[in-house]
Amino acid sequence: MRVVIIGGSGHTGTYLVPRLVEAGYEVINVTRGKGKPYLSHAAWRSVQQVTMDREIEDAAGHFGKQIRDLKPDIVIDMFCFTLDSAKQIVEALQGQIHHFLHCGSMWVHGFNTTVPVTEDQPRRPFGRYAIENSEGIDPYLLTDYGAKKATIEAYLLDEARRNGFPATCLHPGHIVGPGHYPVTPQGNFNNQVFEKLARGETLTLPNLGLETVHHVHGDDVAQAFMKAIAHRSVSLGESFHVVSPAALTLRGYAESVAAWFGKPVNLEFLGWEDWRKTVSEPEAWATWDHIAHSPNGSIAKGQRLLDYQPRYTSLQAIFESLDWMITHQVIRV
Repeated sequence: MRVVIIGGSGHTGTYLVPRLVEAGYEVINVTRGKGKPYLSHAAWRSVQQVTMDREIEDAAGHFGKQIRDLKPDIVIDMFCFTLDSAKQIVEALQGQIHHFLHCGSMWVHGFNTTVPVTEDQPRRPFGRYAIENSEGIDPYLLTDYGAKKATIEAYLLDEARRNGFPATCLHPGHIVGPGHYPVTPQGNFNNQVFEKLARGETLTLPNLGLETVHHVHGDDVAQAFMKAIAHRSVSLGESFHVVSPAALTLRGYAESVAAWFGKPVNLEFLGWEDWRKTVSEPEAWATWDHIAHSPNGSIAKGQRLLDYQPRYTSLQAIFESLDWMITHQVIRV
């Protein structure tokens, strides 16, 4: 069978593409040609690379047709961010493919009522933040990313249930592994947080440090996609969380990282408004995005229906990332 993966050169694709090749699939990777896999693997030599800029081709109304012309049996869409883009590819592929797998996000959930949140809980994604100064801000924070992902999910599942389009949605958490920087115990991407913990220095956390983050190793995300393909009959028309077995509190995360470095942890706490003044504006917004969501996802559905069994706990995945960051001198300890 032929698999077309859209955006297969990223962190998940680094693990997913070799898994597909080793399982006997013919693989075509549709890419803008700007990225390379995080890790080398001999399987990439048998992968056909097709260079295509989705944004440009979507605007011209060609992208869905171009994917169809590759004659796939299975399409894995790692990079779909708008409803119009999803509609274009669904309309082009309707009745033409065996399975369509969409990479969503845990950000389809906003504020959770109960945790761990399950896939059947109502979606309450956040809208766009009122960010006045966008300099240095991660571009996704300037959009209603979670709301768009939730809209795409709703559309795909409706198409599956009403019109038989063979769609499955998978929602990863914070993807980590070699080459990919983890969300830190402050809920942002300031790698100096890890250096402070490695030196036993004082680290200040927002509030009481009890908000959560939920990581997942890139290879476990790849595993989930493979399991969804293997269990197609029960994955069609369904969504699945793809995270580690348990989320981490910021405080517990900081304590565990310090212990991994062989240092005592020295934590201080400030209420949000005071804490945000201690970091840059981009760091504050990144932290707010993570602690406001406080992702904590259940994987019981994936375990039951797909036999999804993540190999890594959150901390095991993070420590593998930290090993890589130390080796490549991203952080100095």
